[in-house]
Amino acid sequence: MLDIDRISPTRRPFGAAAGYHVWSDLLFIHWRIPVSLLQPLLPRELTIDTYDGSAWVGLVPFRMSGVRPWWSPPIWGISSFPETNVRTYVHLNGTAPGVWFLSLDAAQWLAVQLARLGWGLNYHWAKMNVTRRGSTIEYRSRRVFGGAFCHATAEIGDPFSEGLVSGQARIAKPGTVEHFLVERYLLYAVRRGMIFQGQVHHQPYSLFATELRNLNEQLLVANGVEPSQPPCHVIFSPQVNVEVFGLQPVCHCK
Repeated sequence: MLDIDRISPTRRPFGAAAGYHVWSDLLFIHWRIPVSLLQPLLPRELTIDTYDGSAWVGLVPFRMSGVRPWWSPPIWGISSFPETNVRTYVHLNGTAPGVWFLSLDAAQWLAVQLARLGWGLNYHWAKMNVTRRGSTIEYRSRRVFGGAFCHATAEIGDPFSEGLVSGQARIAKPGTVEHFLVERYLLYAVRRGMIFQGQVHHQPYSLFATELRNLNEQLLVANGVEPSQPPCHVIFSPQVNVEVFGLQPVCHCK
């Protein structure tokens, strides 16, 4: 792992937020992937970020709620919906470690259109639901166009025993694989021939040990990623309140 500053992006940037979200019931499912398979899927300006010599791809289903710009309250029927991300981890010239979204599926047509147009992100409209019964949580998703699907069931366990204690929560310790995978506050997108960087801010994720009981999905293959092994890391976080800051151009695409 490169000697990259991974703490500065976790700090809140100056200025007012452009919008607000609540992210709930986040299930982080990760695979190790050879760098050589992922790097060609990125803009040339971005470099795969590695941990323990490997690139990583994450499948992250969760719930979005309270989605709103700074000037508006949440709107019933629009501001809450499930989402599923397929993502990998990148840096820009050895700095600013962040997320590159291979795809994002959401169960809200208007949110999909706005995110594709305004943020340049690869959103897809999908029919989705998240069901929780006690410690068991189930995620189902199927794209409206193309039909790529995801079905995952997990059993949520005790607070993550190897994390740092923060109040009554257990959070990822800097330098660990959990911190590398989940504590990501920068994202990259391409718009109008430019690489843009966006930032979010929230308290560190409260983490819970989790057992993946079932996974049947086509989203990784739909993005050109075919893991040769089952996922090797799974963890759960119940909720974070998120401030979203606007995109900033960082360089031209070659």
